[in-house]
Amino acid sequence: MHPLEFVLFRFDLFGVEEKSVTRKQESSAVIERERERERERERAMAKHEELSIPIYSSLEPVYGEGSQLEEAQLRFDKLKSKFLEVFGHPPDVFARSPGRVNLIGEHIDYEGYSVLPMAIRQDTIVAIRKHDVGEAEKLLRIANVNDKFTICTYPADPNQEIDLKNHRWGHYFICGYKGYYEYAKSKGVDVGVPVGLDVLIDGIVPTGSGLSSSAAFVCSSTIAIMAAFGVNFPKKEIAQVTCDCERHIGTQSGGMDQAISVMAKTGFAELIDFNPVRATDVQLPVGGTFVIANSLAESQKAVTAATNYNNRVVECRLASILLGIKLGMKPQEAISKVKTLSDVEGLCVQFASGRGSNDPVLAVKEFLKEPYTAEEIEKITEVNLPSVLGDNPTSLDVLKAAKHFKLHQRAAHVFSEAKRVHAFKDTVASSLSEDEKLKKLGDLMNESHHSCSILYECSCPELEELVKVCRDNGALGARLTGAGWGGCAVALVKESIVPQFILNLKEQFYQSRIDRGVINKNDLGLYVFASKPSSGAAIIKF
Repeated sequence: MHPLEFVLFRFDLFGVEEKSVTRKQESSAVIERERERERERERAMAKHEELSIPIYSSLEPVYGEGSQLEEAQLRFDKLKSKFLEVFGHPPDVFARSPGRVNLIGEHIDYEGYSVLPMAIRQDTIVAIRKHDVGEAEKLLRIANVNDKFTICTYPADPNQEIDLKNHRWGHYFICGYKGYYEYAKSKGVDVGVPVGLDVLIDGIVPTGSGLSSSAAFVCSSTIAIMAAFGVNFPKKEIAQVTCDCERHIGTQSGGMDQAISVMAKTGFAELIDFNPVRATDVQLPVGGTFVIANSLAESQKAVTAATNYNNRVVECRLASILLGIKLGMKPQEAISKVKTLSDVEGLCVQFASGRGSNDPVLAVKEFLKEPYTAEEIEKITEVNLPSVLGDNPTSLDVLKAAKHFKLHQRAAHVFSEAKRVHAFKDTVASSLSEDEKLKKLGDLMNESHHSCSILYECSCPELEELVKVCRDNGALGARLTGAGWGGCAVALVKESIVPQFILNLKEQFYQSRIDRGVINKNDLGLYVFASKPSSGAAIIKF
């Protein structure tokens, strides 16, 4: 800190008279900057996840400087004018949450294991206005700056059920709406009588891309509602609330997407741990850049949940219960106590230790075969599968759709992927040279993709082609990211070759799609881009 700034700040806080500086010389801008720095220092001293969502009066703390700030300013100006045009009033407040790219740790968050994502600059902004109690219309009116999304209207009723058979884009806002009310009540907040809300959405996280457009939408919606009602909660609690409330739309989310969207910090990836949710900064090595490339195969996570995403959640639960029983637990004890594979890791490691190893996959190889029918599993659990899964509606949909269950493969992926996450973090913190670090991280990403593709079977032909093109053009590592079955790949590339790398992807992967009219040439920057770790959720009041 410059000595003069310190004097000014001390003067403002305590009224200490300094002869060298008079009030006339004080600059309000300098003082405000210093206050913000002091707030940042206070925030830094607290545990990151214990802090509430930051509230800013300008865009710089969120979007930085240069072209990114200019682009954000244009978006906010457009939001304000569109809001006035649609609703006849200006918004009260804005909230934003970013998308994310998961660097490593796929499909293991819902099994209780740590993951390592980073936020990207693409985000969802929500502008909101709360109606006064006396206003007649008690409706939630949800509009979008993109005219292809027609306005959605819902009753101002936090107890309403979401019609999962009728997929409407506004359902994601209702997830946040229901989640806010449920959580606020549990915290003893007087939520009062429901009132109408006017809402306008501007989302630039590509949908179906595996970059968590749904989590960005649900998180920004929940935080906007919270801000409109004048309350704020710790980030770790908001991360949990938004994870829980996305389940209203039928997805059994593990919590990674919401945690990174809420807790991200500029310049850092985050190691996200669960139970309780917490984030640890991970400084990525210099000289490497992550390039995100869209396979153009849309991943419709909510629509295909019963056969894809939720199917894997159920298979992991069944694998964990069977491992528990095979390793000595009574069937009913395993059903009631074992929820995730992390719950039986200790038993698996204990088994492996008797064979001179600490690898839980040894127990998987010993006790789980491939594949199982429902009848074979019920013979081991001594209870029918709907009862094993607690008659959960989304799990019952999985059972109806599934012909068999690949428990060995799913458990082997989860245990090995969990080890790769910590190997990634340990590599970053190691004394290896920057080049050696980058090579090791690339190797781990390649291993992760192989496991996702072969053991977890969540890839698709387009992703396989894209990952190969990335590696053929100098990527140190490349893997699918997000739920899979479409969406994006992430490639670790030396910073010096990024422009040529992206050009090669254009020629070898995207050009044929441009020629067929799948995408517009001018939109290519939306589908392949380099990214550094970006900032997390924020409330903005101008």
